Amino acid sequence: MDAALLALAAVWGAVTGLLIPRAAYRFAVEPEEPWRTACPAGHPCTGPVRGWLGPARCAPCAAAPGTPAAPGTDTTVGTEAAGTETAGGTETAVGRPAAVPGAAPAEAGRVAGTPAPGPVAYAPGVLAPVVTVVACVALAAATGARPELIGWLALTPVAVLLAVVDRRVHRLPDPLTLPLAAAVVLLLGGAALLPGHAGSWTSGLLGGLALGGFYFVLFLINPNGMGFGDVKLALALGVALGWYGWTVLFVGGFAGFLFGALYGLALVLLRRAGRRTGIPFGPFMLGGALTGLLLGALAG
Repeated sequence: MDAALLALAAVWGAVTGLLIPRAAYRFAVEPEEPWRTACPAGHPCTGPVRGWLGPARCAPCAAAPGTPAAPGTDTTVGTEAAGTETAGGTETAVGRPAAVPGAAPAEAGRVAGTPAPGPVAYAPGVLAPVVTVVACVALAAATGARPELIGWLALTPVAVLLAVVDRRVHRLPDPLTLPLAAAVVLLLGGAALLPGHAGSWTSGLLGGLALGGFYFVLFLINPNGMGFGDVKLALALGVALGWYGWTVLFVGGFAGFLFGALYGLALVLLRRAGRRTGIPFGPFMLGGALTGLLLGALAG
């Protein structure tokens, strides 16, 4: 195992993982709402790619006095609603404080009488960066110096971003799922032209059609249980899993359903949800795909 390769994968995962909180914060809105354009304190999102890329704390917040928000909290001061989560059959608003009429942008959304917030991050916490690092290192260890590793590393931050957004608002945005599908096809197509690859681009394309078609049928049968965003994500995951063959496609696809079922069962047993409670399925699809890719890469 090449230690330098693992180190590079870890650095890549750390750098890209630290960019996820801002993008996740901006994407995590309800379908009828526009993408967020300001940080929780009301400062406009600025930086590369129209402010979509950047650290988890904007420059004005980083320079302001005060105590940062505690890791793991979801602060949405001065922003649109962050969406809803369902727990125990009851839909509860998340990060939707009442706006104060006439308040300044940095104070809008803060309950009257509460102290002004100190510096706040777009999405405090280190889980997303850590997951990105772990996934990148695991893929590098399993794949080795084969050409397809470039594709896996490039796609991992987007996959983690999708999982975070879906976890928060039960939504897989088109600006992420559709480019992801195209990127998988192009990156693996390039890898297939290089020596030393361990997959098949044709098999990957067929895998995308197969898994995407399967999810589309599920969507037609029960549109309330399977979102169309899951169908679009399945296209990308099917291409990635199909790269290593039909067995890996089946294992990765089945693992996603297994992980989701186990999570739902755990919620029911803990009385935190009912049988009809909706759960974000994207993270489990991605977790199943990662499992399949690791097995396929190790066997390749």
